[in-house]
Amino acid sequence: MIWLKLEGIRIIVDEREKKSGIPKLLKAIGLNIEVKTLEVGDYIVAPETVVERKSIKDLLSSVFDGRLFDQCARLKENFEHPVVLMEGNVDEIDEIVDNPLIFYGAVSAVVLDFKIPVIPTPSAMHTAKLLVSMCSRKKHPVGPYLKKIKKSTNLQKQQLSTLCSLPGIGDKLAVRTLEKFGTPLNAFNATLADLAKVEGLGRARAKKIRDMLETKSNYAEKSSQKTLHDSTP
Repeated sequence: MIWLKLEGIRIIVDEREKKSGIPKLLKAIGLNIEVKTLEVGDYIVAPETVVERKSIKDLLSSVFDGRLFDQCARLKENFEHPVVLMEGNVDEIDEIVDNPLIFYGAVSAVVLDFKIPVIPTPSAMHTAKLLVSMCSRKKHPVGPYLKKIKKSTNLQKQQLSTLCSLPGIGDKLAVRTLEKFGTPLNAFNATLADLAKVEGLGRARAKKIRDMLETKSNYAEKSSQKTLHDSTP
């Protein structure tokens, strides 16, 4: 396949998608990859477009444990054009569930009630091709896509969102961090040792957080230089 010119085209990928192999495929194709811990969705392909990728088994599991509709609500809340991508062989549905109508009923609800399109792909390679096509539809500004995620007026959501901005922190770890420290401020002020005690966080990610919080910004250096320049007679 002859790929479209990919200069200046990028995609933001949730770090949990690494194990799917798709980020490697996208990088091999030539797409600019930016890996982050996303609060919503798996791939941000445009400022208003996010893709939630689910294998057939994961989609079925999310139907039965109630995650699917909650995820759809959050997708709609934060992005104008969310997409659910269903990856795999749909024939597996008959082997996994006794009544496939339950599955198709849930998919119908996603499309009709939430107004979110569900796009099937047979494999990771085809998923990568679809993502490239979505990114290539038009030129987007080079600025961060994440700024398009809507701010919530709910205090708890704001606190969790703030913690999710830390490196390596997703929804679950944000909740555990808030449970341990009580407030985001306490978490920001916590020592490396105390951060490492958060279940599932570990010392390596705790160190990345402390390094990020403690490293002096280049903006501060530029500001100091400007102040010095302005004060020079």
